[in-house]
Amino acid sequence: MLVPDPKVVRKLLTRYASLRIAQAEREREATARELEDVTYTLCVMMATTDIHEAVARADALLLAAGGTASTPTDRGGEDGLQLAV
Repeated sequence: MLVPDPKVVRKLLTRYASLRIAQAEREREATARELEDVTYTLCVMMATTDIHEAVARADALLLAAGGTASTPTDRGGEDGLQLAV
Protein backbone atom coordinates (compact mmCIF):
# COMPACT_ATOMS: atom_id res chain seq x y z
CA MET A 1 0.00 0.00 0.00
CA LEU A 2 1.26 3.48 -0.83
CA VAL A 3 1.77 5.83 2.10
CA PRO A 4 1.27 9.56 1.52
CA ASP A 5 4.15 11.95 2.16
CA PRO A 6 3.68 13.36 5.69
CA LYS A 7 4.76 16.82 4.50
CA VAL A 8 1.99 16.85 1.90
CA VAL A 9 -0.53 15.57 4.43
CA ARG A 10 0.47 18.24 6.95
CA LYS A 11 0.13 20.92 4.27
CA LEU A 12 -3.34 19.66 3.30
CA LEU A 13 -4.48 19.56 6.93
CA THR A 14 -3.26 23.11 7.43
CA ARG A 15 -5.05 24.29 4.29
CA TYR A 16 -8.21 22.43 5.29
CA ALA A 17 -8.22 24.08 8.74
CA SER A 18 -7.54 27.53 7.30
CA LEU A 19 -10.38 27.19 4.81
CA ARG A 20 -12.78 25.94 7.49
CA ILE A 21 -11.97 28.99 9.59
CA ALA A 22 -12.30 31.37 6.64
CA GLN A 23 -15.64 29.85 5.66
CA ALA A 24 -16.92 30.05 9.25
CA GLU A 25 -15.97 33.72 9.45
CA ARG A 26 -17.49 34.66 6.13
CA GLU A 27 -19.14 32.29 3.68
CA ARG A 28 -17.85 32.74 0.15
CA GLU A 29 -18.43 30.67 -2.93
CA ALA A 30 -14.74 30.59 -3.89
CA THR A 31 -13.73 29.47 -0.41
CA ALA A 32 -16.43 26.80 -0.41
CA ARG A 33 -15.16 25.42 -3.73
CA GLU A 34 -11.56 25.35 -2.53
CA LEU A 35 -12.62 23.71 0.74
CA GLU A 36 -14.48 21.07 -1.25
CA ASP A 37 -11.38 20.43 -3.37
CA VAL A 38 -9.08 20.14 -0.36
CA THR A 39 -11.58 17.90 1.43
CA TYR A 40 -11.79 15.62 -1.61
CA THR A 41 -7.99 15.48 -1.98
CA LEU A 42 -7.48 14.72 1.70
CA CYS A 43 -10.10 11.95 1.58
CA VAL A 44 -8.53 10.38 -1.51
CA MET A 45 -5.05 10.62 -0.04
CA MET A 46 -6.21 8.95 3.18
CA ALA A 47 -8.30 6.32 1.30
CA THR A 48 -11.66 7.25 2.80
CA THR A 49 -14.83 9.08 1.80
CA ASP A 50 -15.40 10.72 5.20
CA ILE A 51 -13.46 13.87 6.15
CA HIS A 52 -13.57 13.00 9.86
CA GLU A 53 -11.96 9.64 9.12
CA ALA A 54 -9.48 11.31 6.75
CA VAL A 55 -8.38 13.73 9.48
CA ALA A 56 -8.07 10.88 11.99
CA ARG A 57 -5.97 8.84 9.55
CA ALA A 58 -3.86 11.88 8.72
CA ASP A 59 -3.23 12.48 12.45
CA ALA A 60 -2.22 8.82 12.86
CA LEU A 61 0.11 9.05 9.86
CA LEU A 62 1.77 12.17 11.25
CA LEU A 63 2.15 10.54 14.67
CA ALA A 64 3.77 7.49 13.09
CA ALA A 65 6.07 9.71 11.07
CA GLY A 66 7.08 11.71 14.15
CA GLY A 67 4.70 14.54 13.29
CA THR A 68 2.99 17.03 15.54
CA ALA A 69 -0.33 15.36 16.35
CA SER A 70 -0.90 15.31 20.10
CA THR A 71 -0.51 12.44 22.51
CA PRO A 72 -2.03 12.27 26.01
CA THR A 73 1.33 13.16 27.59
CA ASP A 74 2.10 15.98 25.13
CA ARG A 75 1.44 19.28 26.86
CA GLY A 76 3.72 21.56 24.86
CA GLY A 77 2.34 24.56 23.00
CA GLU A 78 0.63 24.60 19.65
CA ASP A 79 2.48 21.50 18.44
CA GLY A 80 0.27 19.42 20.70
CA LEU A 81 -3.04 20.56 19.21
CA GLN A 82 -5.21 18.24 17.18
CA LEU A 83 -7.23 19.49 14.24
CA ALA A 84 -10.92 19.84 15.07
CA VAL A 85 -13.24 18.88 12.24
